[in-house]
Amino acid sequence: MSNYFSREIRLASRPTGLPVAANFTLAQTELPPLADQQVLVRNRFLSVDPYMRGRMNAGPSYAPAFAVGQPLEGGAVGEVVESRASSFKPGEVVTSSLGWREYFIAAPAALHKVSRDCQPLSIYLGVLGMTGMTAWTGLNLVDVKAGDVIYISGAAGAVGNVAGQLAKLRGCRVIGSAGSFEKVRFLREECGFDAAFNYHEGPVLEQLKLEAPDGIDVYFDNVGGEALEAALAQLRVHGRIIACGGISGYNETTPQPGPNNLFNVTTKRLTMRGMIVSDGLDRQGEFEREVGGYFRAGKLKNQETVVTGIDQAVRAFLGLFSGKNLGKMVVQLN
Repeated sequence: MSNYFSREIRLASRPTGLPVAANFTLAQTELPPLADQQVLVRNRFLSVDPYMRGRMNAGPSYAPAFAVGQPLEGGAVGEVVESRASSFKPGEVVTSSLGWREYFIAAPAALHKVSRDCQPLSIYLGVLGMTGMTAWTGLNLVDVKAGDVIYISGAAGAVGNVAGQLAKLRGCRVIGSAGSFEKVRFLREECGFDAAFNYHEGPVLEQLKLEAPDGIDVYFDNVGGEALEAALAQLRVHGRIIACGGISGYNETTPQPGPNNLFNVTTKRLTMRGMIVSDGLDRQGEFEREVGGYFRAGKLKNQETVVTGIDQAVRAFLGLFSGKNLGKMVVQLN
């Protein structure tokens, strides 16, 4: 094979507070010749996700910290270009955690084969990818079931809108909060939420009380902060909290105080469970059958915000922290 050149996004410096473009650099690298039991993949779609912010710090996060001067990693879906491994053939579609680059070489164990039958292929970064699996794993974590009233913060984001749709399919009453009129309308009209409100329009607790005057059974937390405090106030006795994310505090330079009503965990005998999607990888087949079935049957929507070009990946990532995405933020490569 002739060698391939690939552009990639590298971490130039560790952000302090909100990341800026100067924390990243676009570089070109030449890939070495393919060795035995290796696969060459051309990425078609890249995922940018809020959790990556934690990995830009030096300390522990969801996964090992990114190294300064090295390419970032993230979810990607690509096409096999060449293969010296019998388990993969040119033209097959694969997912990996080797995003933020145009081409890469990997061992078969780093790749997961998926079908071309589901389109667009970016679906494997959204509803049928880690995003969908995060939502599905979270609901299973606290046994969300028919009749539950569930409140989801960051509900128009990648994980939140899928969690709400899956909860509706389970027979729940679903309430979501988001940051714009457009997103609230999307939740109500496209995702089938029973209620949704704009957290910019008033205190979260007051709006949550209006939508759930008798309380909630489950809180799916993607935000932390004020939303978590409101949920602690409205959760019923023996309520459950899915601690999935806390984007409101990802860019804080010093730790923020916890909710002032955290003692409600004791008085209401609440259950709060944290999760990382990798905890559920042993059930990936079950997830793909169940959620893939919903998608193919037209019962589940995959909402994306798409930007084009590896040179736009940083802009897409930074846009997550100012609410630029409706649903999953995806980078389509040229």
